[in-house]
Amino acid sequence: MKQLSLILFFSILLLSVFSCRTVKRINKVIATKDTTLVQAVDQTRNDSLLLINTTLAGLNRNYIDFKTFNAKIKVDYQDKDGKQPDITAIVRIIKDSAIWISLTATLFNFEAYRALITKDSVILLNKKEKEVQYRSLDYLQEVTQIPFDYKTLQDLLVGNPVFLDSTVASYKKVDDKILVSTIGPYFKNLLTLSAANTLMLHSKLDDVDIARNRTADITYGDYENKAGFDFSTYREITVSEKNKVDIRFNYKQYEFNKELSVAFKVPKNYKRK
Repeated sequence: MKQLSLILFFSILLLSVFSCRTVKRINKVIATKDTTLVQAVDQTRNDSLLLINTTLAGLNRNYIDFKTFNAKIKVDYQDKDGKQPDITAIVRIIKDSAIWISLTATLFNFEAYRALITKDSVILLNKKEKEVQYRSLDYLQEVTQIPFDYKTLQDLLVGNPVFLDSTVASYKKVDDKILVSTIGPYFKNLLTLSAANTLMLHSKLDDVDIARNRTADITYGDYENKAGFDFSTYREITVSEKNKVDIRFNYKQYEFNKELSVAFKVPKNYKRK
């Protein structure tokens, strides 16, 4: 792994989420002139409002509420330099408190990095170089140049929506799918849902600032229901700005609401960087 592999991992992760907007119940619907992909919402039509409210209620029902989360994830990553070495990520989350992550080079089975993220801080351990970095959460924002918060990363890892704004601009029902478009302060999001159960299938994001030309495609698949809710065990993310990045998450193991520890010890011989 390269010196900044851990930072790169989070950068890709966060670049793919852009900005965080937790799913909210819709109290107001605003029409838009953008009809290139889906039809604009007509506030005077009761059937339009009913479809939107029903769809968002379904999304809220699918929201994964949890106390703890533990997972083993196979991460495949490819950029302009080609396919990079596979990474195995162990993730432990105590809701709204701490995210503990270990990154191992799969080929060599060597833990290269470990991180602890809280609502206001980040600790990064480079186990190969025996270095430790202490940063504020703002540090990751500086690295990625993206506005986000702790909850963004938490929801992304457990599979909750992180892109929906409370302003629904447009919608369309096509066969067995529903397309919902929202516009936030930074990004437009076109979300494709399963009409049968309102599960997320695909998200297309475009930067509101056309000068930046940032886009992302996120695919959700291989849903399982082992804990009383549907969980996507496969996610594929493509991010494009100046360069294109492809990343895939395969959740090999996962469990919710089990007792776990996020203890994080920094060895005394580690140099502070």
